[in-house]
Amino acid sequence: MSADSAPINLTSHFLIAMPGLSDELFGRSVVFMCEHSERGALGLVINKPSDIVLSRLFEKVDLPMGREDLADQPVFQGGPVQTERGFVLHEAIDAGEGSDGESVYASTLSIPGGLEMTTSKDVLEAMASGAGPRKVFVTLGYASWGEGQLESEITENSWLTVEADPSLIFDAPVDERYDRAMALLGLQSWMLSPDAGHA
Repeated sequence: MSADSAPINLTSHFLIAMPGLSDELFGRSVVFMCEHSERGALGLVINKPSDIVLSRLFEKVDLPMGREDLADQPVFQGGPVQTERGFVLHEAIDAGEGSDGESVYASTLSIPGGLEMTTSKDVLEAMASGAGPRKVFVTLGYASWGEGQLESEITENSWLTVEADPSLIFDAPVDERYDRAMALLGLQSWMLSPDAGHA
């Protein structure tokens, strides 16, 4: 790819760690990209559960767990940045007529493809009352890249990219997410050498 080619936008894509990436957090990781622009990128690792479940997280923030369907769902390690802060990835919820498509929650990033990421406590309060988004994925922390950093890592053969499949985030068993993300590319991890190839 030449230096003057169009910039890539990986918003709403998965980054899949190449088998040779041995970083403790990012090795065998799948990252859902929430935002990617010329200024940098932000994503959530979707296959690294922490030892905390949602009911325990709700206890920590003094909220009742009003959603039994979510009580035992793990809270994930979303990345190394702001690991004390919660990030809730969920299906888009429209505030209704006259809202101009704005989210019902205070601090929400709308992601093309029908998902939203909310960082304000009101989404947890909605879940505490038994409401809130039907499908949710909760992390502590996120992953970020500065300007040009992610593009550089992709060039260095650290990541594969593929358009995201939300069912992999919300429905796939955690231990299958890496292989299923690879399968979206028609690949299995054993097919890939950890060394970069130069034809």
